[in-house]
Amino acid sequence: MATPNCLILWVLLIADTVWTQSVRQAYEIQDPEDWDVHDDFYCPRECFCPPSFPTALYCENRGLTEIPPIPSRIWYLYLENNLIESIPEKPFENATQLRWINLNKNKITNYGIEKGALSQLKKLLFLFLEDNELEEVPSPLPRSLEQLQLARNKVSRIPQGTFSNLENLTLLDLQHNKLLDNAFQRDTFKGLKNLMQLNMAKNALRNMPPRLPANTMQLFLDNNSIEGIPENYFNVIPKVAFLRLNHNKLSDAGLPSRGFDVSSILDLQLSYNQLTNFPRINANLQHLHLDHNKIKNVNMSVICPTTLRAEQDAFIHGPQLSYLRLDGNEIKPPIPIDLVACFKPSSGFHNIRQNPNWFKGRCMWYEILIVTSRVLDHTCNCSYPPFSYVQLVLSV
Repeated sequence: MATPNCLILWVLLIADTVWTQSVRQAYEIQDPEDWDVHDDFYCPRECFCPPSFPTALYCENRGLTEIPPIPSRIWYLYLENNLIESIPEKPFENATQLRWINLNKNKITNYGIEKGALSQLKKLLFLFLEDNELEEVPSPLPRSLEQLQLARNKVSRIPQGTFSNLENLTLLDLQHNKLLDNAFQRDTFKGLKNLMQLNMAKNALRNMPPRLPANTMQLFLDNNSIEGIPENYFNVIPKVAFLRLNHNKLSDAGLPSRGFDVSSILDLQLSYNQLTNFPRINANLQHLHLDHNKIKNVNMSVICPTTLRAEQDAFIHGPQLSYLRLDGNEIKPPIPIDLVACFKPSSGFHNIRQNPNWFKGRCMWYEILIVTSRVLDHTCNCSYPPFSYVQLVLSV
């Protein structure tokens, strides 16, 4: 069985592979048969066509109110930071090779998007519509789409069936919109079979979104008003590795009985909530952010179960936690020396001088970097190798 280190490397490798393959597919030199021989030199007068990059069309920052006709050779279209209000079909009728469209920072509304304008682009991979005037997720969209960026609009609705044919979508960014809980139905995300990253930070959610795609690995829900997490919620997303719930209203009573004891979660961020106790975590967890809550005590039985502490001498089978942030809570020193047993063992150091107000005794398996509200250079005297230390962030 792969160790947690292998798991996080695998997750990052998968995400990087998906991105790399997408970008490579978007940027690879096209087959000459894809070119329109009658269109080799045509360039809309409103735009710039670099001779060294003939498949790109740059029309950004030009005060445009309409989309110009797009030549058939174009793969990459840059129209950001204009005054465009609509997306009609006609400018794209010959643009059959488009892979990338950037329409960020315009004035596009849903009423201005002609029904078949986007769905006719059968090879489109990346669609950027950030900072516009959209009130709902546009539909229909091309089945080929892999990334949809809709941050900083006014989206409050997701029409039924919007995502039903988007099985190739890996990233959906809906952060900083106006989504409420009633925007979601049980089948809202049906069809997103390959979605890996879902960002719905900075909306107005009070509950966790229902029935997320099973392949979701990164879920970002910061800056909402979420008060609780349903029991067994994570059973539906068994691959989630990065979970961000900073700046919400989570309390101890709102957590499931198992807390966050989910083997797939590697990075858990719960900063700026209303927790008074440590939530349950899994031994595979590597990064834990609990700063700026109302925690008063370090509960060793929760953050470091007895079964783990008994195995602390087993380098492979011991805990994997390497980063713990607790500043901004109500914790007072001294901190139990046993806390170091909750961290992943680190090799290659020689000795540590403990600040007696914080720790007592010797620590032979761990390097501790204590970062407080003021720099305490005397806290540690370590010789630690690159990328091989435990970071414990506390406040005094």
